[in-house]
Amino acid sequence: MMTRLICSVAALAVPLLLGNAPAKAANDSETQAILTEIRALKQSYESQITKLEKKFSELEKSTARSTAKSAIPATSGRGVRDNSFNPSIGVILNAKATTFSLDASEIAGFGIGEEGERGKEGLSLGETELNFSANVDDKFYGSGTVAIVQEDGEDKIELEEAYIQTLPDAPLPEGVRIKAGRAFWTLGYLNDHHAHSDDFTDRPLPYRAFLNKAFNDDGVQVTYILPTDTFAELGGGVFRGDDFPSGSSSSGLGAWSAFARVGGDFGDNHSWRLGGYTLQSDVNSRTSNEDTVTFAGQSDLYATDLRYTWAPTGNPRQRELILQAEYFYRDEDGTYADSSAGTGNVAFDDGSSGWYAQSIFKFSPAWRAGLRYTQLDAADAPAGLVGSALDSSGHNPYAMSIMGDWTNSEFGRIRLQFSREELAEGRKDNQTYLQYVMSIGAHGAHPF
Repeated sequence: MMTRLICSVAALAVPLLLGNAPAKAANDSETQAILTEIRALKQSYESQITKLEKKFSELEKSTARSTAKSAIPATSGRGVRDNSFNPSIGVILNAKATTFSLDASEIAGFGIGEEGERGKEGLSLGETELNFSANVDDKFYGSGTVAIVQEDGEDKIELEEAYIQTLPDAPLPEGVRIKAGRAFWTLGYLNDHHAHSDDFTDRPLPYRAFLNKAFNDDGVQVTYILPTDTFAELGGGVFRGDDFPSGSSSSGLGAWSAFARVGGDFGDNHSWRLGGYTLQSDVNSRTSNEDTVTFAGQSDLYATDLRYTWAPTGNPRQRELILQAEYFYRDEDGTYADSSAGTGNVAFDDGSSGWYAQSIFKFSPAWRAGLRYTQLDAADAPAGLVGSALDSSGHNPYAMSIMGDWTNSEFGRIRLQFSREELAEGRKDNQTYLQYVMSIGAHGAHPF
């Protein structure tokens, strides 16, 4: 457009200048020749600009189609693909200082895995995560995460995730994604999040009791995002069956899952998502409570989650309210044994449940406050298990938490949390947590 303006001004200005010049400077024929040359130059410029504008328009349309093809709604829980084929390398430092009013804390009526236990008192480095991720090529993305933890006084390396995932250019139907390897699979809201991205220092009781904090077995998962205006996603997976709540799979295909999620926006400042999930496990042998409690049989877990966000100013970075809740129900049919209580294999066919609800309010870009209540409803222990860890004595474990955190940037957060748990009748445990979560290097966006 600027070039056209210059040519037009030149075309008008030259005759005026020539008209004011001395007669000997040019005659009429010379003037006409110059004007003809200027018109030709102008037309040439206009032709070139038209061609460039056409090419630019075509490029914009091509980019829009490519973006539409690869875009995944924010509510789908996908991470950001960074650096194309150059590996993104990141480190998460997640340490805390804690105080407890009770020396020990066990969840009455449930067999708890090691990761679901309360944790250590005092200063603790927690989990240090190392993540490596990149596009393998134009059709696959790969990621691996290892955690360095301290157990029994020794530093150990645990593999949390190691998977590949198809990209939009893979030869699959539109909206279909395949993920294979070891990952935090889609099951409820929190499971496919790393713990450092949680809104509270510890996970709610259903995750501790039913999933040993998180389910990340070896397996493959397929998801399909429907071509609808409202976000809708279907999916499912098959897994080896070694990770809690499964255990010691003999076939190598001991568990499977299915899920459906819908969500969307209403108005300019509100968004929501609702999901339903199931994890079916054929348990050969599952151990818990420091290997004293064992279960064998069928364990079926069902869950639903609901999340609502509201940005009063229209900008969630400035102010935001988050309401979130999940409900779990577990149905088990098999045999339980508790060696510490001297009970043998006792037939068990019953269900237990758990839930939590929480509210997080960001009242300024750096400051947030939150409340959470979580509870478990234990199954009635058969006569052969009375007096064992699986006997809740009619008590439903619960916990209440309040937290406040300060986020200096997207790479660093400091949190103070106070919790009161009563996981067994009459045993109230007051807990204080001071936590920092710092990210070094590449850091993908957290899911919705």
